[in-house]
Amino acid sequence: MTAFDESPELSLMLGKLGVRTDGVLMVHASLGGSGLRDTDVRDALLDALGPGGTLVVPAFTQENSRTSRAHRARTVGMTEQEQERFRASMPAFDPGGTPCTAMGVLAECVRTTPGAVRSSHPQTSMAGLGPRAAELLDGHDPRCLLGERSPLARLYDARAQVLLLRVGFEVCTAFHLAEYRTTPPRPGRTYHCVVGERGNWVSYEDTALDDSDFAALGDRLPEELVVRGQLAGKEVTLVEMRSAVDFVCERMSGYRH
Repeated sequence: MTAFDESPELSLMLGKLGVRTDGVLMVHASLGGSGLRDTDVRDALLDALGPGGTLVVPAFTQENSRTSRAHRARTVGMTEQEQERFRASMPAFDPGGTPCTAMGVLAECVRTTPGAVRSSHPQTSMAGLGPRAAELLDGHDPRCLLGERSPLARLYDARAQVLLLRVGFEVCTAFHLAEYRTTPPRPGRTYHCVVGERGNWVSYEDTALDDSDFAALGDRLPEELVVRGQLAGKEVTLVEMRSAVDFVCERMSGYRH
């Protein structure tokens, strides 16, 4: 494990942390209370990656669901009839227009930047900037949240890095790919979302995802796989996605079943 002090030049700090020039970087971030502007952080990330690099962020719309925490929070206190009316009025996912505000201001900033690309999954889309964004985010199967037919598998193959900017491993989306790769496979469940037009609910079967142990799994990563720094009073963590997913997959296969 290597530590770096907070630097006034974020792009310089990112370079020292080990962000690869011309690489692929998936970022989870929380800028609340940092005093940092989302556009400045986006520009620093792109500067650290260079013109050949690609920046990817989760652009999830978890509220487009009947069972997610986000949806339950929106419908708490409603009667059954009120919930039905609410669901009938819910707009369909629009890759070009549906915001991802629950993912934080940096994700929404990247999504709305001119030239950004977004994958098409109605619940777990990703947004990206850079020369490989279209290649990595295209073809997101609407019946595969975060598995082999999602951008996560292509990010893994591209040897992407994962940057946790003032957040912990509990939000590390890459670990979901490990869930799809555990042996034996995890059980499935039914997901629901609105697509096509307002109130048009569809359902599909996919792996039952569970992030409740992600923080603990991140803490168990070998120190040689993790580089840490500080930014505005909170930790910044950089890991190689492939090494981290492989480690977590092995651990999950050993105890989740």
